[in-house]
Amino acid sequence: MKKDIDFHPVTGVKLAIAKEETPLGTEWAVYIINLNLIELNTVMITSKGYGELEGEKKQTSTLRHLIKELGAQCIAKVEPIDPAVFVLNNEFWVSYYILDQIFDKKFIFTPGSFDPIFIRNIPELGLEGVLHG
Repeated sequence: MKKDIDFHPVTGVKLAIAKEETPLGTEWAVYIINLNLIELNTVMITSKGYGELEGEKKQTSTLRHLIKELGAQCIAKVEPIDPAVFVLNNEFWVSYYILDQIFDKKFIFTPGSFDPIFIRNIPELGLEGVLHG
């Protein structure tokens, strides 16, 4: 059971939601950034959006992703994201192994996270967006 697992604090792992200009227009995506000097294995990420919109509770589908290996100081694109869901809380559960130890952390981007004052350059990506972690 989950209560029997010894989860260690997450350090050196960040999530970003960033925009990229492409020939088709502006595209937003979620990225995982490993700043550690060691690789992450079996990276599992679940994402969902939830909140209230015009007085009604809304929830997106839950998406699940697996990255078998994320190298030391590497980045991976997790999923594209539609800016229409920025009005919701966007929750990402990230679990991974370093050697034989499991790590687990929840990242939540609130609707206020996407206020233009919080959009900034993310050096690791070379893109503008919001960084969490």
